[in-house]
Amino acid sequence: MGNGIWRISRARGRAHLPLAVVGALAVILILFGKAETSLFDRARTDVIDWMRPALVTTRVPMEAMSRWAGSIGNIFWVYQENLKLKEENARLKQWHNTAQVLTERLQRYQLLLNAVPDPALSTVVARVIGRANHPFLQTMILDAGKANGVKPGQAVMDQRGMIGRVYLTGEHTSWVILLTDLNSRVPVSIEPNTDQAIMGGDNSPMPLIETMAHGVQLKADSQVVTSGDGDILPAGIPIGVIVPDGRSYRVALFADQTTAQDVQIVDYKQKPEHPPSVAQQELPVTAAGLAPVAPQPQVTSQQQVAPLPPPLFKPPPVQAAPQKTPVQPAPQPGADADPGNQ
Repeated sequence: MGNGIWRISRARGRAHLPLAVVGALAVILILFGKAETSLFDRARTDVIDWMRPALVTTRVPMEAMSRWAGSIGNIFWVYQENLKLKEENARLKQWHNTAQVLTERLQRYQLLLNAVPDPALSTVVARVIGRANHPFLQTMILDAGKANGVKPGQAVMDQRGMIGRVYLTGEHTSWVILLTDLNSRVPVSIEPNTDQAIMGGDNSPMPLIETMAHGVQLKADSQVVTSGDGDILPAGIPIGVIVPDGRSYRVALFADQTTAQDVQIVDYKQKPEHPPSVAQQELPVTAAGLAPVAPQPQVTSQQQVAPLPPPLFKPPPVQAAPQKTPVQPAPQPGADADPGNQ
């Protein structure tokens, strides 16, 4: 019994001895480290340089493992989003097929009616290189200018709809006033009844329908496109949909001007056609066998008035009435003819 107790105490003494030695060594190292900090820093950097290849090798799989572990929580969200995208893609394919069928039918109707096709619009692709708040509050700067055929007044749009219009062009840059700016006014047409209106910006994300015909009742989600009135913008460019705002109406834009990077500048102006010269034989008077009448020259006050041509017939001369000679009274008898002789 006594031998067992002595062995246990001896074993405990052996266990306490290394702890005391380790504690003493730790205190010595701390004091030595404070005295010679540069030595330990140099040793630390040498060890890290020596272990650098191993650290680089092990870092790649560890980062891949951390990314995979962090994406586990998004697996279910990605699965649900994938299902929604598949459904949306199926609906878009149906609308794409419907649009193709309607386009072919429209072309056949135009051929049957001998309709004049719409003029082809040329576009210039530009990139947004900046945004500014002068001279208008909401302005966009593009990297295309006069050298690329850009002119003031042209429409600017992205893949979803219209963003604004060009108001100033340089040699290689152009400035665009956005539809949401306070100074923007655009004539629009509201489908399906083609109601004409004026859309104006007020520096808010959704422009306001300012002017429209009296008695027109707009409906929510009605599509808004450019009307082409005033020869300012081409007709039919999509803009947005109607959103009721109390007694007024606003337009939720299709395009997102804050995230737009690549845009299209639509060149809609056609070159004016000069009328052909009309030959003398093509005039209506000549075709009817009549001699053309030359226009009479306009006589100014400084020019001498030419005599009028003689009339075709002379009116009969008007005979003047015979004049009556005054009758002198006869001299009375016994009266002297010359009273002065008396």
